[in-house]
Amino acid sequence: MIKLYTFPPSTNSRKVRIVLIEKGLEFERINVDLSKKEQKNPEYLNIHPLGQVPALDDEGFILYDSTVINEYLEDEYPYPPLLPEDSEGRARARLMEDFRDNCFNPHFVEIIHQVRYKPEGQRDAKVIEHAKAEITKCFDRIERELEGKEYLAGSFSLADIAYMANLDLLERFDIPVDPKYRNMLAWMARLKARPSYAASAS
Repeated sequence: MIKLYTFPPSTNSRKVRIVLIEKGLEFERINVDLSKKEQKNPEYLNIHPLGQVPALDDEGFILYDSTVINEYLEDEYPYPPLLPEDSEGRARARLMEDFRDNCFNPHFVEIIHQVRYKPEGQRDAKVIEHAKAEITKCFDRIERELEGKEYLAGSFSLADIAYMANLDLLERFDIPVDPKYRNMLAWMARLKARPSYAASAS
């Protein structure tokens, strides 16, 4: 059976959980508690040398990095497909996942480090507000990419799944989506309605 080394609050861990659920794959969740620094234990560093989550063990084949894991799962378990058939669509999906990984998600991580790991009086309000502003800047790109489409690459794909892991944090961190982003709001509602969204929350 597939083993997923995960930490429930981790957005990148959730990203992989969603793919496993969408593909109907059975898997064992092995929690690595980041708050207790379990990711730095020597045993876990043998699995993920960078001491991060997630990591995946598929019958002895171990790999890490959420994007690499999800690409592997798509290759190894191609049904249902989570990338478009055409090369242009696949490239678009990968570009939008890359945008999430490098421009969208890192600012959520900044807020998480302030809110989850520091007492309220020690949190840096400027860091939090800057991170919120950077997240909001991403909305223009997402809105534009969704023009005329239900999903980022046309059909539901790994690109959409990447953002699903962050959607509840918009509400939790009080980052409103302006009503002018009609495409984005409709897309968010579609994503939240998928069974994998609720099933992957913990």
